[in-house]
Order: sequence, then C-alpha cells, then structure tokens
Amino acid sequence: MSEVAVRAASRDADRRRRHRRLVRGGVLGACVVYLLALLILPLAGIVWAALKPGLGVVRDTFSQADVRHAFLLTAIIAVITVTVTTFFGVIVAWVLVRQRFVGRGLLNALVDLPFALSPVTVGLACVLLFGRGGWFEPFFAARGIQIMWALPAMVLVTIFIAIPFVIREVQPVLEEVGTEEEDAARTLGASTIQSFMRVTLPNIRWGLLYGIALTTARSIGEIGAVLMVSGLIMGKTETAPLLIFRLTEERDWAEAWVVALTLAAVSIVILATIEWFKHRSIREDEA
Repeated sequence: MSEVAVRAASRDADRRRRHRRLVRGGVLGACVVYLLALLILPLAGIVWAALKPGLGVVRDTFSQADVRHAFLLTAIIAVITVTVTTFFGVIVAWVLVRQRFVGRGLLNALVDLPFALSPVTVGLACVLLFGRGGWFEPFFAARGIQIMWALPAMVLVTIFIAIPFVIREVQPVLEEVGTEEEDAARTLGASTIQSFMRVTLPNIRWGLLYGIALTTARSIGEIGAVLMVSGLIMGKTETAPLLIFRLTEERDWAEAWVVALTLAAVSIVILATIEWFKHRSIREDEA
C-alpha cells in the first residue's frame, strides 16, 4: 500500500472516530438535558421553595398534630403494602418463572393490570365492593368492620396499585440465574424452602430490594385511589399526599412544599442506600 493510501486510510479512521465521539457526546448531552429538565430541576425547585422561608417553616410544619398523623398513617400503609407485596410478589415471580401451567400467560398479563388502570378506577372499584350498598358491605357491616373511609380500604387500594413492582423486578433475575444452583441444593438434600432461603433468595436480593424500594415510593406517593376511599378526614384518614392536596387547596404553599420535599427525600434515600450497598457488595466480591 502506498504512503498516500495509508494517509487517506488514517484520515478516514480519524473522521470515523470523531463522528463516533460526536454521536456519543450528543446522546450523553441529550440524556443530561432530559434528566435536568424532568428530574433534577423539579427536585431543586421543591428544595428551594421549601427552604426559602427558612428552617423555621420545617419546624412549624412538623409541630402540627395533623401533619405528624399524616406521615404516621402513610408509614403504616407503606409498611403493610411492602410486607404483603414482597411476600406474595416473590411467590408469584417464582411461579411464573419456574412453573409451566395452563393460563400462565394470562396470569403474567394480569400482573401488569395495575399499570393499565387509573388509580381513580381502582378507588371506584373499591367503593363498588365495600361502599354503602356494595357487594361485600353487608358482610363486614354485620361484624362491625369498617372498610370504606378507613385504613383497610386505603391499604387495599395501595396494595393493588403496588402489586407489579416486586414481581417485575424479581422475575428477570430469576430467569437469569436459572435453576442449576437450586437443583444442586436439592440434590444435596435441601428442601424446597431451604433451597429458596439459602440459594434463590441471595441470588435475587438486589432485584427484590429494588422492587421493595419502588413499592415503598409508590405507596407513600399514592393519592388518586386513596383519595377515593379515604373520605379525607383530617387527622384520621389523611395521608401525606392527601395532606399536600389539602394544603395546596388552602394555599398553604410553604407547608405543602415541606411535606412534598420530605416524601421525595424518603424515596431518594431508600434508592441511594440500596445502590450504595450494592456497589459495596460488588467491590467486596471483586476483592
């Protein structure tokens, strides 16, 4: 090959490298702009609005009994929801991945139903089932159990909305790890439960934790379905998102920003903590 041809090939290679760098830079820039516009700037705006009046507004907000009760009720709903969806979510994910049965595809599709339904529709369905004149209202009323306008209905609709998160986070991890380790454990005499606890659960832990984090974030932020079944009773059935709704209606913007910032901070801290532990575990494994 002549020297001229070599130089031409080198220039073409340089142009291709510059083109690839420009493409990567453009994609990276678009991602940064997207995140700034839709995530970072709104969060920064909430922080600025909440803290603009000074830290005194934070103290004044949390000194109110209805604010503390709203956060307590939100925490109770989140804990119950996470517990139920984690337990049954892992079972459903395991069944969908490990078992083959008639109707498996339908069950897999039904898992995504809460994503497709409006939360308001979920709330209306709960009213139909448990509200005055509802299908199951006489059964519970005869036993003195109040479902609607109380904690049970709020928990039920939140659980329904949060069903897919653990399942969809655990399912692909189960598919990726396969069954070799589980089969080996059973061959060595482990029961199904022992195999799950000692082999399967450690393998799916990060997917499970991300599912729990997403479920928690969804639970503490749900408003549409809960609004339909809570009755909006201040100090009794008012969750933190419903409190924000009321505060904005009353034009108490400073307190609304503080409550919103607190909810956002909880979700961010949970996700950041899981990510930190995950990277720490990876570094320890590599060492």
